Amino acid sequence: MQEPLLGAEGPDYDTFPERPPPSPGDRARVGALQNKRVFLATFAAVLGNFSFGYALVYTSPVIPALEHSLDPDLHLTKSQASWFGSVFTLGAAAGGLSAMILNDLLGRKLSIMFSAVPSAAGYALMAGAHGLWMLLLGRTLTGFAGGLTAACIPVYVSEIAPPGVRGALGATPQLMAVFGSLSLYTLGLLLPWRWLAVAGEAPVLVMILLLSFMPNSPRFLLSRGRDEEALQALAWLRGVDADVHWEFEQIQDNVRRQSSRVSWAEARAPHMCRPIAVALLMRFLQQLTGITPILVYLQSIFDSTAVLLPPKDDAAIVGAVRLLSVLIAALTMDLAGRKVLLFVSAAIMFAANLTLGLYIHFGPRPVSPNSTAGLESVSWGDLAQPLAAPTSYLTLVPLLATMLFIMGYAMGWGPITWLLMSEVLPLRARGVASGLCVLASWLTAFVLTKSFLPVVRPFGLQVPFFSLRPICLVSLVSTGCWTAPWSTSRSY
Repeated sequence: MQEPLLGAEGPDYDTFPERPPPSPGDRARVGALQNKRVFLATFAAVLGNFSFGYALVYTSPVIPALEHSLDPDLHLTKSQASWFGSVFTLGAAAGGLSAMILNDLLGRKLSIMFSAVPSAAGYALMAGAHGLWMLLLGRTLTGFAGGLTAACIPVYVSEIAPPGVRGALGATPQLMAVFGSLSLYTLGLLLPWRWLAVAGEAPVLVMILLLSFMPNSPRFLLSRGRDEEALQALAWLRGVDADVHWEFEQIQDNVRRQSSRVSWAEARAPHMCRPIAVALLMRFLQQLTGITPILVYLQSIFDSTAVLLPPKDDAAIVGAVRLLSVLIAALTMDLAGRKVLLFVSAAIMFAANLTLGLYIHFGPRPVSPNSTAGLESVSWGDLAQPLAAPTSYLTLVPLLATMLFIMGYAMGWGPITWLLMSEVLPLRARGVASGLCVLASWLTAFVLTKSFLPVVRPFGLQVPFFSLRPICLVSLVSTGCWTAPWSTSRSY
């Protein structure tokens, strides 16, 4: 059996150390859920993830609408559309880096509440936009808010959740983000693009209202020396009848062990730099699968291919499949093992990209120009390609291939690369290393999203999907080149 990447497990990697409580009864009381208030606090926080998922794919129905806008100030060219779709990722990178400071400066709860300011302002700018600059600024602000919440909310949820349900509640941020994306695709069937921005304000306002009545993280309060407040917050979350002293002592001990910062000399040690390098590589490969440009331009992709259903309906169906896939992954992750799911995920994405690329290159063309006819120029095989019959079942291939790709991503490379940071990165380096992972991830997403439309226009839509095949193969091979602690044991 291969040795784990990080060597033997030890306190450097244990976020919540296991120390036997005074009696078995105390352990049962700590692990059991005795107060439903923790669910309310979790729901209030993950509304920020809902808004993040909603804002990420906002451009999917909006770009086609603006490309045919009669207002010359709002009519988007292909270059402007690529900026409108990609600038969100720059804001998310800035928000993720800001979380490294705000998490410790303001605390987890106040950082999440602070994200409501740029989010509400961004939606307001896009709802009332009279020019491109308002659209880009609004998109950047919602991206900043999304990057901030994506970094702060998982920390807050993990620190308020009881040990018995920490794993289940830890999956809610991603589930809510995916549900937010599905909501945007669904509302895109009913509302014009300005009202989509107005609708985005609702979860932000509900989030800040509910969080006003929620406690701060006990762990953060202890790190600031506010022990009495921390005990009160823990008692509120667990219930007045719960014995919280053993859990409180564990959190105190954990805070003391992590109070020192990692030095540069320690960061260069193999037990520090190797897991950081692996986490960075995984986040880099995650974005190179092309998931962000596919989600951002999903309706435009369907618009430019011969599809049986209306592109808006296709986008909503893919959003529903993505949510279902994330639910399945959450249930099977511990049963199948992380490494197995990464293999299966990469293989499925490879097959889906190959299928879609071949269909676009050799398959039928749309019968008539559609709302984004300029997205793809005449491809190399167009002269030999037949026109698609309106009811041809062959035109279901783009929808089925995209569903397969989204399903493969959501089963492995989507959730596991995020989970990797909490399971592999050493505690003392986790803050800085997580920031580096967020920065690498969103900058890669920006490059791909910004270049997607400029590449498609001269070379055709099949080029990006053929280009993604070797990336999926690299992801498949890289999964077998290392072994992390969670790949040698299912108990963690």
